Amino acid sequence: MNKTASRENLRSLVETSLLVAIGFVLSYVSSLLGLRMPQGGSFTLLSLLPILMIGLRRGLKWGIGGGFVYACLQMLQEFWPPPTATFFGYLSVIMLDYVIAFTVLGLSGLFRARRYGLLYAAPLCLFLRFASHFVSGLVIWNVYAGDLPVWLYSLTYNGSYMGFELASTMAVGAVLCKTAPFLFDSKLK
Repeated sequence: MNKTASRENLRSLVETSLLVAIGFVLSYVSSLLGLRMPQGGSFTLLSLLPILMIGLRRGLKWGIGGGFVYACLQMLQEFWPPPTATFFGYLSVIMLDYVIAFTVLGLSGLFRARRYGLLYAAPLCLFLRFASHFVSGLVIWNVYAGDLPVWLYSLTYNGSYMGFELASTMAVGAVLCKTAPFLFDSKLK
């Protein structure tokens, strides 16, 4: 590996680490403000935006890696154990509510170097995150549905905080894309 490639890899590693750290710190804001849902999930204040930025700035490989690291940190921050103490229940929560749900944010790398790439990446990535939580609601958290059909419970429960996530990420992202496009493209200054 030549010196230029090595320097670029180091720059990508540092940038990815910083963006994951910023997202992680922002996710604590919801805890401080009491914006947590009763069975997990929360209204976070733009904590997903830095994770989406990793893929947009550094590509798919770094985006997926950064999303995975963020997933592990989210699991350490506040793991919600399943309502059943089975191996399948724990594995399902780990995979659906953490690993898949946050790693898919790295798919923003598919829109790297695309003008206003965030405005394409955010709806796709956040929908995929929602879909992962929705399936988790059907498979694991269905015991909390009460009299509601399980699909409706999962849709409304997960849709409530994920809708807020999407709206806030898109609103702030649109302003930043227009006023500071260099934030989303590592080649712009």
